[in-house]
Amino acid sequence: MNSLPYLLVFTFIGSVAGLIGGVILLFKERWAKALASISVPLAAGVLLSISLLDLLPEAVEESGDIAYSIILIVFVVFFLIENFLFYLHHHSDTRGGESHHGHSAKSIPLVILGDTIHNFLDGVAISASFIINPSLGLFVALSTFLHETPHEIADFGILINKGWTRKNAFLANFFSSLATFPGAILTYYFASKAESLIGILLAVSAGLFLYIASTDFIPEIEHAFNKNIKKQALFLILGICSVILIRVLIPEIGH
Repeated sequence: MNSLPYLLVFTFIGSVAGLIGGVILLFKERWAKALASISVPLAAGVLLSISLLDLLPEAVEESGDIAYSIILIVFVVFFLIENFLFYLHHHSDTRGGESHHGHSAKSIPLVILGDTIHNFLDGVAISASFIINPSLGLFVALSTFLHETPHEIADFGILINKGWTRKNAFLANFFSSLATFPGAILTYYFASKAESLIGILLAVSAGLFLYIASTDFIPEIEHAFNKNIKKQALFLILGICSVILIRVLIPEIGH
């Protein structure tokens, strides 16, 4: 049985399906804000749990203690890349004599580029997990869907605020989301040929998920939703408990 079609379905769940948050924003901003207030803490809990309870142990089992070093490197590299992009964005925003339109032209490509790279790496995470265990691949795809939903709400909002039409905002994010597919397919092909790559890719995935949860979602919970901190804490814990519960109900995910 060819497992590639299943991987493509999982990749669709973790990429294109995540656009639902942005689509809701286009028509019902209030609904999108309500969805973000739930999905952000829920995604943070899921990402932290799946990276520490599933991806990290699998990475260590496949590649040994070097997995810890890879996660550290990934964390630092993403920090440097993100801050470099922020510097370029801020520099274009504050450059003297430049119009608001000029700022938009410079900052929007950075937003789309960052999102495309992120989507490509999501595909790597889904595929590497799928190779280890299809159930784990589906689990990672669902967690990717959860963290893509609030991300897409934010990206759609940025484009709309910059004067983009709803159609163009959707198309930009749709084509960016398609980068998940080459990430998944290339990983599936090369990791299947060289099993030593699987542990490294799992470690990269664990580092990516840890970085997103700890530097993006958790700070957003603290600053953007601090008026409902009890509600946010509840959904954070719910995200963690959901991962633990699924691991109990589907034991093969953790093996």
